[in-house]
Amino acid sequence: MEVAALLVFRTCWIRSLCLECVGSVASGISVMSWSPDQELVLLATGQQTLIMMTKDFEPIMEQQIHQDDFGESKFITVGWGRKETQFHGSEGRQAAFQVQMVRLSALPWDDHRPQVTWRGDGQFFAVSVVCPETGARKVRVWNREFALQSTSEPVAGLGPALAWKPSGSLIASTQEKPNQQDIVFFEKNGLLHGHFTLPFLKDEVKVSAVWSSVQLWTVGNYHWYLKQSLPFSTCGKSKLVCLMWDLVTPYRLHILCQGWHYLCYDWHWTTDRSSGDNSSDMANVAVIDGNKVLVTVFQQSVVPPPMCTYRLLLPHPVNQVMFSAHPKKSNDLAILDASNQISVYKCGIPSVDLTVKLGAVGGNGFKVSLRTPHLEKRYKLQFENGEDQEINPLKFSLITWIQEDVFLAVSYSPSSPQSAIHHLTVAPSEADDDSSVTVDGVIISLCCNSKTKSVALQLAGGQILKYFWGEYQNLVRTICNFSFVSLQECVLGLSDRCRFFINDTEVASNITSFAVYDEFLLLTTHSHTCQCFCLRDASFNTLHAGLSSSHVSKGESLRKVERGSRIVTVVPQDTKLILQMPRGNLEVVHHRALVLAQIRKWLDKLMFKEAFECMRKLRINLNLIHDHNPKVFLENVETFIRQIDSVNHINLFFTELKEEDVTKTMYPPPVTSAVQLSREDPDGKKVDLICDTLRVAMESINPHKYCLSILTSHVKKTTPELEIVLQKVHELQVPDAVSAEEALKYLLLLVDVNELYDHSLGTYDFDLVLMVAEKSQKDPKEYLPFLNTLKKMETNYQRFTIDKYLKRYEKAIGHLSKCGPEYFSECLNLVKDKNLYKEALKLYPSDSQQYKDISIAYGEHLTQEHLYEPAGLVFARCGAHEKALNAFLASGSWQQALCVAAQLNLTKDQLADLGRTLAGKLVEQRKHGDAATVLEQYAKDYEEAVLLLLEGAAWEEALRLVYKYNRPDIIETNVKPSILEAQKNYMALLDSQTATFSRHKKRLLVVRELKEQAQQVNLDDEVPQGQESDLFSETSSVLSGSDMSGKYSHSNSRISARSSKNRRKAERKKHSLKEGSPLEDLALLEALNEIVQSTEKLKDEVHNILKMLFLFEFDEQGRELQKAFEDTLQLMERSLPEIWTLTHQQNSATPVLGPNSTANSIMASYQQQKTSVPVHG
Repeated sequence: MEVAALLVFRTCWIRSLCLECVGSVASGISVMSWSPDQELVLLATGQQTLIMMTKDFEPIMEQQIHQDDFGESKFITVGWGRKETQFHGSEGRQAAFQVQMVRLSALPWDDHRPQVTWRGDGQFFAVSVVCPETGARKVRVWNREFALQSTSEPVAGLGPALAWKPSGSLIASTQEKPNQQDIVFFEKNGLLHGHFTLPFLKDEVKVSAVWSSVQLWTVGNYHWYLKQSLPFSTCGKSKLVCLMWDLVTPYRLHILCQGWHYLCYDWHWTTDRSSGDNSSDMANVAVIDGNKVLVTVFQQSVVPPPMCTYRLLLPHPVNQVMFSAHPKKSNDLAILDASNQISVYKCGIPSVDLTVKLGAVGGNGFKVSLRTPHLEKRYKLQFENGEDQEINPLKFSLITWIQEDVFLAVSYSPSSPQSAIHHLTVAPSEADDDSSVTVDGVIISLCCNSKTKSVALQLAGGQILKYFWGEYQNLVRTICNFSFVSLQECVLGLSDRCRFFINDTEVASNITSFAVYDEFLLLTTHSHTCQCFCLRDASFNTLHAGLSSSHVSKGESLRKVERGSRIVTVVPQDTKLILQMPRGNLEVVHHRALVLAQIRKWLDKLMFKEAFECMRKLRINLNLIHDHNPKVFLENVETFIRQIDSVNHINLFFTELKEEDVTKTMYPPPVTSAVQLSREDPDGKKVDLICDTLRVAMESINPHKYCLSILTSHVKKTTPELEIVLQKVHELQVPDAVSAEEALKYLLLLVDVNELYDHSLGTYDFDLVLMVAEKSQKDPKEYLPFLNTLKKMETNYQRFTIDKYLKRYEKAIGHLSKCGPEYFSECLNLVKDKNLYKEALKLYPSDSQQYKDISIAYGEHLTQEHLYEPAGLVFARCGAHEKALNAFLASGSWQQALCVAAQLNLTKDQLADLGRTLAGKLVEQRKHGDAATVLEQYAKDYEEAVLLLLEGAAWEEALRLVYKYNRPDIIETNVKPSILEAQKNYMALLDSQTATFSRHKKRLLVVRELKEQAQQVNLDDEVPQGQESDLFSETSSVLSGSDMSGKYSHSNSRISARSSKNRRKAERKKHSLKEGSPLEDLALLEALNEIVQSTEKLKDEVHNILKMLFLFEFDEQGRELQKAFEDTLQLMERSLPEIWTLTHQQNSATPVLGPNSTANSIMASYQQQKTSVPVHG
C-alpha cells in the first residue's frame, strides 16, 4: 500500500485555509476515526495495526488488529452443562468428542477493510476485521486504554457494517443468510443479542456500514418496527453518497447525494390516534411497521404491541398515517406510503377486504364483533417534476385529512427557508395540488381543529400561525398571527425538553406527555404522576399552580403512575386512559377525575345502570348516586330500580349507604354547579329516606321479586326495624317467590344471629322464635326448656319475663304492673334496682298506695344521692311530711321547711327549736340575712338576729331591728364597736393588698427584663435553649430562657395521665410564684389580676361602711378609710399599662387556634385569657 499522509486544514487569522502535513504512514491508512469527545484519533494501517493518537496527532500506542487472546472479559467455565455431560441420543457418547467444522468466510462483495465504531461516551471502540486464519469477519472490542476486552463469537455471513448504539448497550452489524439479510446485535462481551430481518430480497441491496440507513427502524417491546423509508435512486443526482446523524441535535439526519445535493431531516415522535370525542369513535391508535399499519381499537380491546386488533397491508412501506378530522368519521384513516400513494380506509359499511387482517382479536371459533375498515380508494400524489422534487424522496410531509376529499400537505423550499401549504383535492385516481400558500419559515408541526375549521402551524423559530379553510376550497384566507386569550381555543405544545406551553406561555417544565379529551387536559410528569385538569373554568394561573412542584394537588386530579409512563390515548365516553411504558408494554388506568366526570354525566342523563356498573367495578362509593343530585334521584327511584334490575345489586347499594355526603368529603365536584347550590337537606335522615323511598317503589313494582331488597331496606335504617322484618319473613307463603327459609338465611348475613333471636323473642311470637332458633347455632337444650317455661306463664307475666330477659326493663315493669297487687313487691324491687322511678310513677294513679310507696323509695334514692331539695319535694307530694322536713333541713331550704312544719302542727317550742336549727345552717352558708329573719320571726330572738346582721355587715337591716324593738342601747354596745372593728379590718386588708401588689409588680418587671436578655442571647448564639425549645415560637411571650422549661415539659407529659385533682395540683405548681420558676411571669400576672379583681369587689362594702361611719360621726375613721381605698385604686390604675403592655393585649386578642399557631402560642393564648386586663367600673 502506498504511503499515506495526514493532512490538517487550519483556519488562519487572515481567514484563509492552511494545509499542514502532520505525519505519514508508510503502509497506508485503511480507516481513520475520531473519538466522540474529539480527544483521540484511531488509525488502521495497511500492516494490520491500530495506532491511537492524541488530538494533536501525538502517538500513544500501537497494537496489532489480529489478536490470539479473547480479551479481558474472557468467560470462565466451571464445567456445569458441558457437552460431555449431556445426553446425545442415538449418536452415543462419542458425539460429545466430535468437533464440528463450520466453514466461515467473508462475503464475496466484502472489501476486507477494517471498520471502527466508538461508544457514545468514548470509553470503548469496536473494530470489525477479516481474520486471516478463517477468512471471516470478527468484531473486537477495545477500551480507551487500548486493552482488548472481548472478541465476537463466530457468525457466518457477517458483513462489514458496524455501529455502536449511542446508549452503549449493543453493537450492530449485518449478516447475510441464504435467503435474507439480517441486522444482528452483539453485546460488549461479544455474544449475539437478537436480530431482525430487512424487507429485501436476496442480492437486492447491500447494507452500508452505518447505524441507521435510509430506512429508520425503532424497537419497542422487543419488536423492531420500520418507521420511515426514504427511496433514493441508484444513479443520477438522487444517488445516495453519504448520511450521518447529527452529533448535537437528536433525531436530525444529514444526507448527501451525488452532485453535492444536501438534505436535512428532523424527526419527531408522534402518536397517530383518532380524535373523536363521541361514542362512535373507537379510540383507534395506528402504528407503522414497514408495509403494515397495526391498528388497535382500545374501546373494545387492549392488547400489548406488537400485537394489534387488525393489520392493514400496503404494497409499499408506510411513511405516515392520518385519521379523519371529521368528528363523525374519526375512525376513517388515510395512509401515505413511500411511493407517494394515499390509501383511504373507511369504516361503517361491512365488507371483506383482503388487505385487512385480524390480529389478536381473531381466532377459530370466535365471533368477531368488530367492524373492520375496507379500502375505499388509492390516490397517487401528483406534483411538478422538478430537480428538487426528484432528489427529495419525501415530497410532502405533515399531511392532514381535513375534509371528506381534501388533504392539507406541507412542502419545503430547497433554496430558501420557506414552506408551502398545499390544498390537495381528490380526483378519481389521483390527488392534485389545487392551491397553495407560501409561508416564510419552516413548518415543523401542525394541529387541526375541525370545529373552527382552522389549523395551527408551528415554525422552527417558535412562532405559531393560524390557517383557515372554508367549506369550499376557494375560501382560503390569509395566514394571520395566531394567539388566543381564553382557553376555549388555544394551542397546547410540548417541547423535546419537556417544557409545556399554552399558546406562548410556559406553564410547566417537567411534562413528558399530554392529551386533551373533552374538557380535560391530562399530563404525565417526571415525578411519575398523571394529572388531570378541567379546562372549562381553568386559567393559566391555576394550571401553573397545579403543575408547579411547590403546589402538589392531593385531590382527584392526581394519581401515581409507573416510572416513564406516557399517554397513548383516552377512550371516549369511557374512563380508560391508555399509558405506554418505556419498554413498550401498555397499561390501562382509570383516572379518578375522568371516572367521576363520566359518572356525573351518566347520572345527569339518568343512566343509572352504566354509572352503577362503573362505580362497582372501580370501587367508587355508591352514595354518590344519591348525593350527586338527591332531588333527581328520589324522583326517579323507579327508573333506578328498573335499570339496575338485580336484587343483589340493589342490596349492595343498600349496604353502602351512610349519612355522610360524599360530594362534600370524598368526591367534591370540580366546580360549583346549580345542583350543589340548590341542595337542601331533607327533614329526615338520608339513609332512612332512601330506604323508605326505595322500599315503596319496589313494593309497587314487584314485591315478590324484590323481597330480599325490601327486607334489606328495613335492616339498613338508622334504627333497624328487625321486628317488622321478622314479621314479614314469617308471613312469606307466596309460591314462586322467596321462601321464608331463604329470606331468614339472607337476614343472618346482615344481622347477628343472637341479635335476631332476641328481636324475634321480643315479638312474643313463639313460632317465629323457633324458626330463628333453628337457623342459629344455639343448642336446643338451652332454648327449648326456656320457651316451654314461658308458654306456661300468664300472658302479662310471660311478657314481663321476656322483656326482663332482653333487658327491656321499662317494658317489663309495664307488663308486671298489670299482673296484680301480689306482684307489686317484685315490681318495686326491679324499679329500685334499675332506677326506673319516673317510669314507674306513670303506671299507677297518684292516690294509690303503690304510687306513695314508689315516691317514698324515689325520695330515699334522691337523699342517698345528696339531692335533698328534690327529695323533699317528692316526699311532700306524696304526703310524707316528716321525711320532707328532714330533706329540706338538710338542703337549707328554710322556706319549704317552715311550710312543711306548719302542716305538721308543731308547738311553739318545737317551732322555735326548728328556727334556731335553720339559722345555724344558714350561718354556715353565710346567709346572715336569712338566718336573722328566721330567728326574729319564728324563734322570737331579735337580739341574736341583730348580732347575726352585724356579723354579716348588714348595717342598715340591724339598725332597722334595733329601732323596731326600741333598743337604742344595742347601738352603743354592739353596733358602733362592730363598725369600728370593720373599719380597722378594711384598713389592714387595703394595706396588705397594696404591699402585695407593689411587690408582685416590681418582680414582674425584673422577670421580663431577664427574659428579654435571655432571648437576645439565644438569638446571638443561634442555639436553642431547652430540650424542646424547637417546638416554641421565637416571638412567644412565655418562652423561658432557662433549661427548666425543657425539664418541665417532660414532667408535664407524665402529669397528663393523672387524675383531675392531680392535674389541678400540677397546674398550681406550674404557675408558682417562686423566684426562678419557668413560668413565674404568668404566675405574677395571675396574682396581680386576682388582687385587682378582689379590690374591685370591695367598692360596695366600703361604700356601705362609709355611710355608717358618717352616720355615727366617725369622720376621722371614714376619711382614713376613704383615702386608703382611693390610693389603692389609683395605684392599680397607674400600674395597668406597665403590667398589661400593648404587646400583651395584642397577643391576647389573637385566635387561640389556627393554621399558623404553635404549641406554645396556643398555651400562651389560654393563659392570657386568664390574665386579661381587668376592667374597672
